[in-house]
Amino acid sequence: MLDVTYYLPGPYAAMRLAEMGAHVIKVEPPGGDPAKTMSGGIVHQANNKGKEFVTVDLKTEEGKASMIELIKKSDVLLESFRPGAMKRLGFDYDTVKALKPDIVYCSMTGYGQDGPLSVVGSHDINYMALSGVLSQFTDFEGKPIHPENTIADYVGAVAVSEGILGALVQKFRTGQGSFVDIAIADALLDFQGTHLAYNEKGISASGIPEIDGTYICYGLYPTKDGRHVALGALEPKFWNNFCEFAKRPEWKQCGYYATGTPEHSEVSDFIASLSWNEWLDISCRTDFCMTPVMRITDLSEHPYWQSRGINNEKVKVIHSN
Repeated sequence: MLDVTYYLPGPYAAMRLAEMGAHVIKVEPPGGDPAKTMSGGIVHQANNKGKEFVTVDLKTEEGKASMIELIKKSDVLLESFRPGAMKRLGFDYDTVKALKPDIVYCSMTGYGQDGPLSVVGSHDINYMALSGVLSQFTDFEGKPIHPENTIADYVGAVAVSEGILGALVQKFRTGQGSFVDIAIADALLDFQGTHLAYNEKGISASGIPEIDGTYICYGLYPTKDGRHVALGALEPKFWNNFCEFAKRPEWKQCGYYATGTPEHSEVSDFIASLSWNEWLDISCRTDFCMTPVMRITDLSEHPYWQSRGINNEKVKVIHSN
């Protein structure tokens, strides 16, 4: 597989395939992927594990000749430039297909190959805003919260790796290659399917009502030390377990009472009577869908991540199984 992508989403998509066993060759220009200059190159290091690296200047005849030889030996080419860029370099799908008829050629863009935004530059925060996802991460006043993770980039990358795998299945069955067109904005909108369905029915613009944070049994609660826990006791058996743990059997009928009610205040006060660390311990030995809200610096403290491994080691465990 030829990975002709920069920064995060394309490299992450290719790395997922490398972790599954693909031989991924990362094609970089002289000077390397621009991600190498971001924060000391951490973005590049985190999203290009398990790849072979080659330097190819696609703007020179020598570089073009090298690229042609790489294409002839590849099953997949993934690129993430704006529409038209690869054609100007001489390596659009039609040209590459002539060199390798059964190639799976995937173009990862922000907004697809055509349309009013196809050549517009954007980043993760723009795709989240445009898809409606950003409006679903708000403070108590409804103001969008600046995301600390590039959710759209990762969602788009998953769609790319999935699309490539599907195209490879077709290739191995029929001998035919294909062109796979993945737009990050479209991939993120796919994750809005349930929200769109509820909105179309006129039921809710906030997705599934039972889990939108308006019921006592499902939400975020502050702890004694100002941290938070997530309570997801959606089913009666889990809510009943929580009530029994709290020694408040009278709460069992209140799971679907609204937030802001006196019963909600009682539950909040009970959870706030214990520290985050105490709830971490409790969550590991009880069964009522309680988890501490972890910070990235906390992961090594949790038995689950200790057993799975962190810093991407968990991925290796999954694939080795």
